[in-house]
Amino acid sequence: MKYCIVCFLFSISLQAQDFYTTEQRADWLNKAEQFKPKLNERVVNPVQIVSMVVDSNAFQGWNATPTGSLKDFYENSFKNQSGAIFDFGEHLTGHFSLTIKELQGVMDGPLRLKLTFGEVPAEVMTPFDPYSGSLSRAWLQDEIITVMDIAEPIKVARRIAFRYLKIELLGSSPYFDFTISDMRFVATTSVATQPAALATTTEKLIQDIDRIGLATLQECMQTVYEDGPKRDQRLWLGDLYLESIANNYSFKNHDLTRRCLYLMAGVSKNTGYLNQTLFETPKPHGQDGAPFLFEYSLLFNVTLKEFLAQTGDKQTAEDLWPVAKKQLENITVHLNEQGLFNAELASKAWWWLFVDWNDKLDKQTSIQGIMIFALKQTQELAIALGKEKDVVHIPALIKKLTDAARKNLYDKKSGLFVSGSSRQISYASQAWMVLSGVATQAEGQKCLTAVRSNPDAVRPGAPYLVHYYIEAMIQCGLKKEAREVLVDYWGGMVKKGADTFWEVYDPKIDELSPYNFYPMNSYCHAWSCTPVYFIRKYPEIFQK
Repeated sequence: MKYCIVCFLFSISLQAQDFYTTEQRADWLNKAEQFKPKLNERVVNPVQIVSMVVDSNAFQGWNATPTGSLKDFYENSFKNQSGAIFDFGEHLTGHFSLTIKELQGVMDGPLRLKLTFGEVPAEVMTPFDPYSGSLSRAWLQDEIITVMDIAEPIKVARRIAFRYLKIELLGSSPYFDFTISDMRFVATTSVATQPAALATTTEKLIQDIDRIGLATLQECMQTVYEDGPKRDQRLWLGDLYLESIANNYSFKNHDLTRRCLYLMAGVSKNTGYLNQTLFETPKPHGQDGAPFLFEYSLLFNVTLKEFLAQTGDKQTAEDLWPVAKKQLENITVHLNEQGLFNAELASKAWWWLFVDWNDKLDKQTSIQGIMIFALKQTQELAIALGKEKDVVHIPALIKKLTDAARKNLYDKKSGLFVSGSSRQISYASQAWMVLSGVATQAEGQKCLTAVRSNPDAVRPGAPYLVHYYIEAMIQCGLKKEAREVLVDYWGGMVKKGADTFWEVYDPKIDELSPYNFYPMNSYCHAWSCTPVYFIRKYPEIFQK
C-alpha cells in the first residue's frame, strides 16, 4: 500500500515538473511587462440621437435613422425621453460616463438606469432574455446602474466596445426630476501612429475595406492583441499571428508583438507546450482545464519567424527559440506509419482542432498542411538564428508528411484534395495544401479554382479561413481571383454598414452565430482585420 502511495506521489511530482526553468519564465514575463504599452486616450461624445427602424434590407433587419436633437435632449427631463438611443459615430473601445443634473425638486431616492451598448443596431433592439446562447450571458453589454449621488459623473465600471447606446429609466422618485447633462466616452488603444495612405489609384471600395480593417486592428490593439474588445478581451495565439502580420504592414507597433510573444512563453504549460489563450489579470495566466489547441501552438513559431524578419530582433527570437522548438514535438504524436495525421485520435486525446468556425469541416487535411507549413517556417527561423543543428530532423519529417498527403489526400482525377474517411472536399483543405507546398503551383491553381465551382465543397465559416484561402490564391498566382474574393467578402460587410469587421460573416445569413445567439458575436474581431495585410503587402494586386 505504501509503495502504491509513493508511486502515485512520484507520478504527481513528475507531472508538476516544469519543462522551463523558473528563471526563464521570470525573464520572459519581466520582458513582457517592459513592453506593456501605455494606452492612448481620446474623449468622444455622441454625435446624434437615432431611432432604430425595421428594414429588411439592412444588416440583421435594423437601420439607424437620425432623429431628435442632442441639445434638446440635454436640456429636457429624461423622464420624458427614456429609451433614447445615441450614436457615437464610430466603433469605440474604452470607458463610459454620464453626468446627471437636478431639474426640479431634490433627489430624495435612488435613480436606476439601464444602459445597453451595441456594436451594431440590432444589438440594442434584440431582447437578450430569455437567453439561449452558449457563452456567459454577462458578456452582453447591458448594465443596470443604481445612482445614489449625482454630485460626480456616473461611470460604468466595465470596459465597453460599442457604437450605439440606449438609456432607459427603471426607477426614480416621483418628487424629483433630472436631466442627463453630459455623456462622454474615453476611447483607448495602444496605436500611436497612423500608416501611410494608399496609392491614389486604389479603388474606393478597397480604400474603405482598408480603413475599416485598420479600425478593427486598432480597437483590438490594447495592452495585448485582443481577439475582440467586446468579447473575449484576451490574447489568442491564432489571432496574434494574423494581427501581428497586419500590424507589420500598418501601425508597425512591434513592441506589442514582442510583449505578446513573451507573455505566451511565460504562461505556457508545465509540459512546455503553449496555451491557446491567456489572461493578463490579476497576473498573466493561461486557461487551465481547456483542451489543447494544437494548430495554434504551431502558429507561435510562424509569428516569431515573421517578427524576426520584420524587426531583425535576434535577441527576442533567441530567447524564445526553446519554446518554438518544443512545439514541434507534438507533430509526430498522432501520425500513422505513413506520416498521415489522425484527427480522430487527436480529438479523443483532448486536442482541439479548430481550423475554422464550421462544425461540418473535416480537419485532417487542413491540420496536415498546417503541420508542414509550421515545420517549414520553423526551419527558416532556425536558419536565421544559426540553430540548424537543433532541427536536423525537420527536412525528413517534411518529406514524410508531404509524401503521405500526396499519396492519401490528393485526388488526381478531380484535382482536389480530400479529407477524412468521407473524402470531404473543402476550401480549408485546398488552402492548406497550397500554403504548405504540398500542391505544386499548377495543382494549386487547379484545386483552388475547382473548389469554387463544386456545390458540395464545405465553404469558409469565418474571416479566419478566408484569410488563408486568399493567401493560398496569391501564393499560386491567382492574383485577380484573390482580389475578387477580398472585395466580395469584406466589401460585403462594408456594404452592410460595418464600422469594424466581424467575427463571422456569411453573405446569406446575417444572424449566423457560433454561440446560438447573434448579439453575442464579436462585431470587431481581430482575425477579420487582415485585408490591411493583403492591401498593403501586395499593392500591385490591390492598389491598382
